[in-house]
Amino acid sequence: MVTRGIRGATTVTQNSEDEILQETAVLLQEIVDRNKIIPEDICSVWITMTGDLDAAFPAKVIRQLDGWELVPLMCALEVPVKGALAKCIRFMVHVNTTKAQNEIHHVYLNGAQALRPDLAGR
Repeated sequence: MVTRGIRGATTVTQNSEDEILQETAVLLQEIVDRNKIIPEDICSVWITMTGDLDAAFPAKVIRQLDGWELVPLMCALEVPVKGALAKCIRFMVHVNTTKAQNEIHHVYLNGAQALRPDLAGR
């Protein structure tokens, strides 16, 4: 078994708590479903948001999910690069798995598909 990183990203249309939490939950569920993982397999989740999002901590919704109470979660601001994708939430999920690197399914939703078009359709 090895530890692998699973990338994910999504965007929201507005800086609202409801939308940030909703899209965070959708992104997490897609990562879990596409990679067939359970919370017990997760080492940690690193979550970043662009500086234009400050209405909620994305980890809030994850901590409320059954089985996710003990998964280490960390939120941070994304590096503020000029011209970067706005209103973006990014994940780095560290998971213990027997899967090879090419079997990992990274998830890019909404406007974040532009970040990695090569992986968005996988």
